Amino acid sequence: MNFQKEFNTNKETWDKKVAIHAKSDFYDIESFKKGKTSLNSFELVALGDVSGKSLLHLQCHFGQDTLSWSRIGAKCTGVDISEEAIKLARNLNNEINQSAQFVCCNVLDVSKHISKKFDIIYTSYGVIGWLPDLKPWAQMISERLKPDGVFYIVEFHPIAWMFDYLQEPPELKYGYHQKGVIYEEYKGTYADENSEIISKEYGWNHSLGEVVTSLAQAGLEIEFLREHDASPYNIFPGLIKAENQLYELPSKLYPLIFEVKVTKKGA
Repeated sequence: MNFQKEFNTNKETWDKKVAIHAKSDFYDIESFKKGKTSLNSFELVALGDVSGKSLLHLQCHFGQDTLSWSRIGAKCTGVDISEEAIKLARNLNNEINQSAQFVCCNVLDVSKHISKKFDIIYTSYGVIGWLPDLKPWAQMISERLKPDGVFYIVEFHPIAWMFDYLQEPPELKYGYHQKGVIYEEYKGTYADENSEIISKEYGWNHSLGEVVTSLAQAGLEIEFLREHDASPYNIFPGLIKAENQLYELPSKLYPLIFEVKVTKKGA
């Protein structure tokens, strides 16, 4: 199927979000410019020492994570569908004296724009829901990894996306294995709920089985799949802040995030 209409709508929304997100407390660009990392404990522990390694960051928004990896020694390339996001990422890169590269393209088209292979491919928090099919995504990841290279994703748990958060209270509405597209239109963004922007978004739900199987079928070896009750971000209703400074459901009825780490077998 051709999903160009959906991709174009999402791109237009993300282009509009950039200026709003750049001013938000959520992204806190001024602290970032002064040296604050945007990375969380999950990804830092999972990837360890990245110094000297080439790293491709998929769906990087305006590059804070890309540049945070660059600051601790990785040789980074960031990719995003939004031209406005890539413009800001390049400006931030210059302002904080890093040497990251940024490419504007649909994540599914990365291999059309980048021929280099990487030691690490990374993506995080709110990424795969923009993709209608994970098979080409996983195949692209395999193509861009070096032998013995590592791919790592930390992402919001698919159970959390079964709810319609435009309802109060949130309504259990979408199927765990739902194949159809989900369209939402709402005021504001997760980074600034009071913004006047009207977000128009198409998204797709993906089960853990789909994530892991797509990567395995692309020839990648699963190192681990982990699920966690707590999230670094307070983006779902009713979360409470735990002693570890992460956010969780009072009931802990279901996990909020998952991690998958895979490797590409050496030639």
